[in-house]
Amino acid sequence: MATRAIIGFLAMVAASIVLAGSVQAHELPLGDGKVSTQPERGHVYSCQTEFRGGGAHRRGEWIGADSWDPARKPRVSGRVDWPNARIDISLDRDTRIVSANNLPLHETGTFPISRGDDAYRYDRNPNSIRAQNILLRLPAMPHRADTPACVPMGMIGFALSGGAIYNALDAMGRDAPAHEIQDACDGHPQRSGQYHYHGYSECLTDSRAQPDGHSDLVGYAIDGFGIFGLRGQGSGELDNADLDACHDHTHKLVWDGASTDIYHYHMTREYPYTIGCFRGAVDRAAFRRPPPDRRGGAPPDGPSGPHPGSFALPPRR
Repeated sequence: MATRAIIGFLAMVAASIVLAGSVQAHELPLGDGKVSTQPERGHVYSCQTEFRGGGAHRRGEWIGADSWDPARKPRVSGRVDWPNARIDISLDRDTRIVSANNLPLHETGTFPISRGDDAYRYDRNPNSIRAQNILLRLPAMPHRADTPACVPMGMIGFALSGGAIYNALDAMGRDAPAHEIQDACDGHPQRSGQYHYHGYSECLTDSRAQPDGHSDLVGYAIDGFGIFGLRGQGSGELDNADLDACHDHTHKLVWDGASTDIYHYHMTREYPYTIGCFRGAVDRAAFRRPPPDRRGGAPPDGPSGPHPGSFALPPRR
């Protein structure tokens, strides 16, 4: 619980900085159309190949033909605290157990988006943030699969901040961080109320606790591999050219307290932002088809079932 308190404190400090106004990234390449049917650098290898609509209802002026400017994009307003947020991470022999209620340790915007919010002109997300039952049973020492696997719509990882991590696509198969309006921590809820990020958030605790200025762990993919922040060895921010097709690479880093040569993912400011495909083995039965989208047409970005947002993945044998 002490670890959770420290994570929560650092996340809330980061959130306060962001909500007060932080430096935005410069103009970024637009990811629209970069959906592939096999692993490809700079693309999302998506399990879903047909997209029927949903998401933001109006294209923003910050989006050009092949680029977009985060500094010009509005944010969902509000500063909502979640005092009941909970995330617990433990090891049971060869299994890492992540138990959480999916309420973030940082402040969020006010959802549903109100008519008086500037964001409402572009995105009328009617969803409220609601607690989810999250239970991940991940391999503590994941192994590379024979072939990379596609990523589903919905949760592909979970952040130490208490929010889910989704792929880079909205319900129309477009660049979600560019088109959809998120709050100041780059998150928003989907139909079942699951708060999630499609890309990097300044509210993630991205310290330099790793050797050589390398970003520290910010979350886990559901194949068990770690998701790290923006910086690689030498403290420089990474881009697609520095990473493999799944948005990953391998080198020694501190993993569960020991120096380990292991594959790991990185977040980047550049599309696909989080994960392009899974490098490790995943249980495909965990990917349940979601119900129709809250705004008509395509499925939402989240799983359905009796406990929306929950997975129980067996460790790799």
